[in-house]
Amino acid sequence: MLYLLSELSDVSPIFNLFRYTTFRTGGAIMTALAVVFLFGPGLIRMLRVRQGKGQPIREDGPQSHLLTKKGTPTMGGLMIILGVGVATLLWANLSNYFVWVVLGVTLSYGLIGFYDDFLKVTKRTSAGFSGRVRLTLELLIAAAATYTIAVLGESPLSTSLAVPFFKDVLIDLGIVLFVLLGVLVIAGAGNAVNLTDGLDGLAIVPVMIAAAAFGIIAYLVGNKMFADYLQIHYVAGSGELAVVCGALIGAGLGFLWFNAPPAMIFMGDTGSLALGGAIGAIAVATKHEIVLAIIGGLFVLETVSVIVQVISFKLTGKRVFRMAPLHHHFEQKGWAESTVVVRFWIIAVVLALIGLSTLKLR
Repeated sequence: MLYLLSELSDVSPIFNLFRYTTFRTGGAIMTALAVVFLFGPGLIRMLRVRQGKGQPIREDGPQSHLLTKKGTPTMGGLMIILGVGVATLLWANLSNYFVWVVLGVTLSYGLIGFYDDFLKVTKRTSAGFSGRVRLTLELLIAAAATYTIAVLGESPLSTSLAVPFFKDVLIDLGIVLFVLLGVLVIAGAGNAVNLTDGLDGLAIVPVMIAAAAFGIIAYLVGNKMFADYLQIHYVAGSGELAVVCGALIGAGLGFLWFNAPPAMIFMGDTGSLALGGAIGAIAVATKHEIVLAIIGGLFVLETVSVIVQVISFKLTGKRVFRMAPLHHHFEQKGWAESTVVVRFWIIAVVLALIGLSTLKLR
């Protein structure tokens, strides 16, 4: 919306600031942060009253959680989505279809998570609605988003897979395979963040780290001069997603204020699915799907730990980890919650730096 003020640059040079992606990204960070700070306390009070006993805690989880986390309300993702939505609509160029695709995925996944959280709270169970129905909805939304990116983008780049570390490797998958890839990336990212969200502050900081990394990637990929210099594939219009990434960072910082141990609120599936879906959609739009597996490596590890645990138990009756996802394994080994969280943050930073290094190592 404020991007339109750039058209008044002839009236005053100051309006020219609104042309710059970096300026608007900074504005999005501060706006999202302010929105969460402004509406967060009231939302927490409302959810605490309406939810009563708060989010149901897994009976088979660490016993300490039944004592320390009992009564904490969930659905804190609502404040994150509000902050991201307001900041993006205010600072982004709304004629950019990438912005609407990412916002669409964020809101849609947030609605799925909200309904799941609603059922958990009202039925007092840690299980939400049918996993099959939920996954089907996620796949359909991801397919629609990927198809839109492919159809509106520049062919053949729009349906191609870029391979990091190789400047000239671009595999044209065609519309069908590319949509399947996008579905895997977006739905996979949403559920991976969801699995990681099990300790106070554990998911939101790695999400912000990933958003910062992809903000840099989006800015560089969307700038032809930088893209040519780094020998990466230029994706016209994708630079505007840096503003969305800024909104994710600002909203994440605001949420962390309330989610820091001991958490006043959990993001719930409302937030984790929305955030993961947003990061996945940005990765697809910027043609950095493979790099997402590196930058979001922490989420991948958490997901793999669950898959390995399930397969091992079904085939052999034995568990590889003391408990899955991985963060609970370390808790069961005696690590303090804060130790697990901070060490996982460090891993997320290292993986993000490795992912960013692919921009130059070509």
